[in-house]
Amino acid sequence: MASVLRWLWVNRNYFIIFITPFLILPLPLVLPTPEARCGFAIILMALYWCTECMPLAVTALLPVILFPMMGIMESGKVCVEYLKDTNMLFIGGLLVAIAVEHWNLHKRIALSVLLIVGVRPALLMMGFMIVTAFLSMWISNTATTAMMLPISQAVLEQLSATEADSDEKELREGRDNHAFELAEVNIKQALDNVTGDKPNNNPDMEAGINALSERRRREREAKYLCLFKGMSLSVCYSASIGGTATLTGTTPNLILKGQMDDIFPENNDVINFASWFGFAFPNMVLMLALSWLWLQFMYLGFNFKKTFGCGSKNEGDKDAYRVMKNEYKKLGTMSFAEAAVLVIFVILVILWFTREPGFMPGWATELFNKNGQYVTDGTVAIFMSTLFFVIPSRLDCSCLASANDERDEEAEEVEEGGEKQKNDKKKKLKGTPTLLNWKVVNERMPWNIVLLLGGGFALAKGSEVSGLSKWLGESLAPLKSIPPFAISLILCFLVGTFTECSSNTATTTLFLPILASMATTIGLHPLYVMLPCTISASLAFMLPVATPPNAIAFSYGNLKVVDMAKAGFILNIIGILSINLGINTWGTAMFNLGTFPSWANATNVTSTP
Repeated sequence: MASVLRWLWVNRNYFIIFITPFLILPLPLVLPTPEARCGFAIILMALYWCTECMPLAVTALLPVILFPMMGIMESGKVCVEYLKDTNMLFIGGLLVAIAVEHWNLHKRIALSVLLIVGVRPALLMMGFMIVTAFLSMWISNTATTAMMLPISQAVLEQLSATEADSDEKELREGRDNHAFELAEVNIKQALDNVTGDKPNNNPDMEAGINALSERRRREREAKYLCLFKGMSLSVCYSASIGGTATLTGTTPNLILKGQMDDIFPENNDVINFASWFGFAFPNMVLMLALSWLWLQFMYLGFNFKKTFGCGSKNEGDKDAYRVMKNEYKKLGTMSFAEAAVLVIFVILVILWFTREPGFMPGWATELFNKNGQYVTDGTVAIFMSTLFFVIPSRLDCSCLASANDERDEEAEEVEEGGEKQKNDKKKKLKGTPTLLNWKVVNERMPWNIVLLLGGGFALAKGSEVSGLSKWLGESLAPLKSIPPFAISLILCFLVGTFTECSSNTATTTLFLPILASMATTIGLHPLYVMLPCTISASLAFMLPVATPPNAIAFSYGNLKVVDMAKAGFILNIIGILSINLGINTWGTAMFNLGTFPSWANATNVTSTP
């Protein structure tokens, strides 16, 4: 029986794939309406996404099969949904991230900040969280976590080793040094407790020293195990938190942008890079500060003298600082390629912020968008990322020297006729590589996310065309009697719970069209529920399988599931409360959430299909 159950478990994906469609098939058969047929497709994809019985990107392609066969949408119209402006923004942002990672610019930034912050436990944790969150705003959360965790582990190991050496030295040599007189008294008192004999007995004294050394070793290991746990969690959590601050920081943010443009085409570009940053960045800072306080309380306590050091330094701090200094020295001086990537990155961010800042006309409005939204954030992202394939990776003047040498050596090569000289010449004339090449991009680009985004847009369009969105919105009309802040809070907790068991991309894709329909039905600003729920989808802190950063931190072996669940449960609550505080304060002022917008009325969401 055990072997049969094991076989069933190993092959469970096949059973889910083939049995699930038959279980939900009565829905379109009993109710032969477009809404029921679209509901069948969405439920099937939701179950496949939650169980991951097939790759997420393959499941995202099901609308290409199901919608035309069920008479919901034509194939050509479905396929168009898979490559929209939001996908271009995603690809452009990832090309920048790949360039930053390829030339190790992210590691240089990280180590530079950590050298400034210092190595005191609380400051070290704060420094790692700030750096990780900042990098996650621009590059993938997974890559950031994978880079930062080894650095944090190396620093803590050095601190532990130095403290062990210090304890050993104090125990063995402290008695002969007047500077350690106070430590001598403490040691003798401890030895009296351990041996129960007079300290003048040398054999017993030696045994006592060994016993005290063992006790200190266990205390030190317990202390640094807590530090390892706290540091690992701080890195993986801050990676998820940091990704919420920018529009390109994590996939759910881009899904919201795409869904808003698709469901509410007349929204006047209400969600762009600048407006998202204006709302999400203060919220990210608030969540990061509260998360640091919680992890500080759990793993370090609030002994400010110990954790902050109050200005004192010891050998352990100096050695740990030396470890980071050596890592920074290994990077060498900043190369031309790093400087070029940094300049392109800074220019891209400036162009994103100033394209449509909201409080004043942007450069795109003045130059291109007077009669429509011609230039978007995706246009800027693709334009700047194209420069990585145009600008050389180094300023190499050897080509000029090669040209001069060619004239001098041409006669000799003709006379000798040696193939070796010709091959050497070809090598000399080899061109300088650009900042990026397609081989590097193809290896590192997560193409599956592009398909996931497209699948979400296709689902939203199918729900709109079939009338399912309208039906769902009308079914949720009784929620109008509930205060808006309570609706937002309940939905955020629902999404936050769901995303612990499913990918944040799938969660956002499934929930946002429903939330849009609900908001238009009850006369609530769509962003009032869609924006906080989108950010809540990134707050998966409780389980190792919830996000790749959690899994990476868990793989180091210091953490147990209960450690992550205990810390993550409170952080989920902190994050959801922070988001709802933001949406009811500066979010309401920024997006005018107190009134129902006219562009929400002018959509097909509320019209008869």
